[in-house]
Amino acid sequence: MPEEQQGHFQRAITLFDAIMIVTGSMIGSGIFIVSADIARQVGSSGWLLVVWLLTGVITLAGAVSYGELASMFPKVGGQYVYLREAFGRLTAFLYGWTLFLVIQTGVIAAVAVAFAKFTGVLVPWFSVKNVLFRLGPFDFSSVQLLAIILIVAITALNAQGVRTGKLIQNVLGSTKLVALALLIIGGLVLGMNAEAVQANFADLWTATRYPAPGVSASPLPLNLSGLVFAIGMAMTGSLFSSDSWNNIGFAGEEIVNPERTLVRSMAIGTGIVTVLYILVNIVYLLALPLVGSPEATTLAGRGIQYATDDRVATAIAEQVLGPAGAIVMAVLIMLSTFGANNGIILSGARAYYAMAKDGLFFSGLARLNAAGVPARALWVQCLWASLLCLSGSYGQLLNYVMFSVILFYVVTIVGIFVLRRTRPEAPRPYRAWGYPLVPGIYIVLASLFCIILLIAPDTAEYSRYGLLLVALGVPVYFIFRSRLGGTPAA
Repeated sequence: MPEEQQGHFQRAITLFDAIMIVTGSMIGSGIFIVSADIARQVGSSGWLLVVWLLTGVITLAGAVSYGELASMFPKVGGQYVYLREAFGRLTAFLYGWTLFLVIQTGVIAAVAVAFAKFTGVLVPWFSVKNVLFRLGPFDFSSVQLLAIILIVAITALNAQGVRTGKLIQNVLGSTKLVALALLIIGGLVLGMNAEAVQANFADLWTATRYPAPGVSASPLPLNLSGLVFAIGMAMTGSLFSSDSWNNIGFAGEEIVNPERTLVRSMAIGTGIVTVLYILVNIVYLLALPLVGSPEATTLAGRGIQYATDDRVATAIAEQVLGPAGAIVMAVLIMLSTFGANNGIILSGARAYYAMAKDGLFFSGLARLNAAGVPARALWVQCLWASLLCLSGSYGQLLNYVMFSVILFYVVTIVGIFVLRRTRPEAPRPYRAWGYPLVPGIYIVLASLFCIILLIAPDTAEYSRYGLLLVALGVPVYFIFRSRLGGTPAA
């Protein structure tokens, strides 16, 4: 069947598949890396764990609230559809526009770069220092080359059909859950370090900010306001590590019994990942001192804060099993990041498909190939994500992404309150647990995070760029409406 002929969506995603997509999309590279930066931001074991606990609370509150919208509108396009139904086409387009420019594609790029960096543990040729050529102000390294190859390969696999994508996700999702469990068990049984335990738990609450590697500055004790800002900035990494739980909603029309499966998969998946993340960080604290020095030559001397390239998990594995442990952990993390990007790539293209069906994106993307997947949307996503691999470091990509991600989550959860008022009689197979308290808690905490990112010196520039990108979507929306026949805004 030629590309121009339409296939149709296949209801092939079961509850197990959906849970694997949720957990597999969430568990990528972040949990193995970002605790180093969190440790530098807050400077103590107690506050490190608070950051992860608070992240878990916010994520779970978001998931159990968001499920109401997913059960009401189990359509391809997910969050784009929920925003369209609650606020109209303009708000939905601004989300889809930002999703394409930085949210989904930025996460794809960041995870692909992480995959390439961990490949460098096995093959040192893959290094940000190995610059292949320069293009204007950009250095094109072997890490960026491998990241782009990964994105292209996963896109090609997913263009073969949702059954191929879900099979990959099931295998790799199960593998990474086992890998995290083994890291936790191995760390608890073999990795206990009496000196690290004493150093980390003798003083849990003295908050101090430490400089990033390569920055000449003294540690800065934090007062209450400084601590609040430090926690907010630290949560950029932890929220990134816990994100993508909503991606299953993008595939609503490909899910078996979506009204129940969507809600259950998000709740179960986020619960599993939250528990694993907290346990992993406890293992980190039992095996290595939190405070370290970037000039140290030993694993214990560098500590969690200055693990080489922030690769805390490989440092723990090497501490427990020697050099072979670092290699084993690098392989497992490569599988983890591959699986995460598979789930994210599979999901995101569905939103662009839904936008195109509404006349608010390029019309050619509103097509399915013979395998019943939006292949054109997949390849456009692939192209832009590959370009984003050239745009900056892993940390910079996170800063660009997370403000926009949380901002639109807040707007979406507000949509629950709006629809309760405007469509009180609409069928709701699932009602947000703890409404209105739990959704309200999410809105307050997530909004506070966004405010901190907007005014904190280290993140304000990136966050304001994020707002600017959203605002630029307004004229683009009206261009699509006029040129591509989009229907008027609701």
